[in-house]
Amino acid sequence: MDKNKRGLAYVMDQEDLTTMRIFYDFKTDEVFLSASKDWDEDLDWSRYNKDFYAESIKTHHAKYLNEQEVYAVFEKHGLSDYLKEVISLLQQGKHFGILAFWNKKLDIFYMGNQHSRKCGLNNGKHATLGGGIRRHRKDELELDVVIDGLNLGRAMSFKNIAGELPMGGIKSTVTMDELDLNDMQQMGFLGFALDMQRCETGPDMGFPIEMTDVMIDKGYSHQYTCGPNGPLGSSGPPTAYGVFISLEEAVKFLGYDNMDGWSFACQGLGQVGYSMVREICEKVKNPRVIVADARPEAVEKCVAEFSAKGIDITAGNVNDILLQDVDVVVPCAIGGVFDEENIPKLKCKIIWGSANNQIKASSQEEEIRLAEKIAERGILFQTDWWHNTAGVMFAWEEVCKQERADINHVYKVISDVLPRLTKENLREAKELGLTPTANAYRRCEAILYGDAPVPDYTAWLE
Repeated sequence: MDKNKRGLAYVMDQEDLTTMRIFYDFKTDEVFLSASKDWDEDLDWSRYNKDFYAESIKTHHAKYLNEQEVYAVFEKHGLSDYLKEVISLLQQGKHFGILAFWNKKLDIFYMGNQHSRKCGLNNGKHATLGGGIRRHRKDELELDVVIDGLNLGRAMSFKNIAGELPMGGIKSTVTMDELDLNDMQQMGFLGFALDMQRCETGPDMGFPIEMTDVMIDKGYSHQYTCGPNGPLGSSGPPTAYGVFISLEEAVKFLGYDNMDGWSFACQGLGQVGYSMVREICEKVKNPRVIVADARPEAVEKCVAEFSAKGIDITAGNVNDILLQDVDVVVPCAIGGVFDEENIPKLKCKIIWGSANNQIKASSQEEEIRLAEKIAERGILFQTDWWHNTAGVMFAWEEVCKQERADINHVYKVISDVLPRLTKENLREAKELGLTPTANAYRRCEAILYGDAPVPDYTAWLE
């Protein structure tokens, strides 16, 4: 860890701490802090769940800091304002909090950005939280990682509601070098850190999906899902399927029967993006498709595959793919791609893709404001987490049934839930004079922060 990155990890490193909890209760506006040393530096993490477990006492030299002592060590290092900024972010988003682990020996800083547990309480599973695990480079500013993780964790609370899943929301962010799947120290530690969050996850940006198979095969954690050798395989295709069938509802909402002959600009050709292009090319008659990705080889492969099938598909410029004059813009790569500067330049009817947090915003209020600017352009846009949900639905099926997971059952639930909720959200937004993004938040907040009942989960019991 770069010691010049003065933040939570810096304080933990300097004070010989392994664990820090920064929790917040939005009902009382109270903040709770603690920190501790829970293991010795020479602990063999390859023996996790073999010689010791998540609940084991792992050191004879434990150290515990109460709330006042945590504030004191941040003041000691001149970082009181930094801690206050992190706490302010929790308060603004009504986040449950951050559970952070610093592993000095492995040079890994892990943050579980927990938003809400409400929908996951009493679900009968170890995991009450659901959300992906994402790797960040060590040259990134820690505060940027915190903001990214909290935004994504909050979106997971809403996304799980949109998928009618009995799970709270979390996003795990891990600052480390590229994962070595043959390094059982790394694998054991990442298994432990996830288990301590009471979370189920699937590998997100920066982590290979094969890590799930290693986690399960080596017995480190069964809370990792959607590996290539798992009962359901990759979550990319069902995620794209869910986005596409929701898009069909959006098209109907605008008064069109179908998208035959329409044009599409697709950003990103990862597992979901490539599958989204396949959905378009196979289910839309005579589409015109432009694709772009930071990897030229991915673009070449995609263009070659579908042009061979008679599709009008061409390579676009990754820098302006979202500004093409097309019917539908399909963001399926990094988030934060729509902002004050480029929204006035958009030339499409619909924005509908799988990328997380497509609007560049540091708060929910800012996202809703920018969504209104998109609506003012006459463009139909719905916050991504309301339809980019099939991946976590896939993961939940695996968590519930493991080897008995049924891919046909998942697709059946996806086919029922996502188009139905998209149709409801678009209709309600129009009736209430709101953007679809604002209305989606309204629906979820009534559940998370009010007295509205949690969604009906009976479809998952079949």
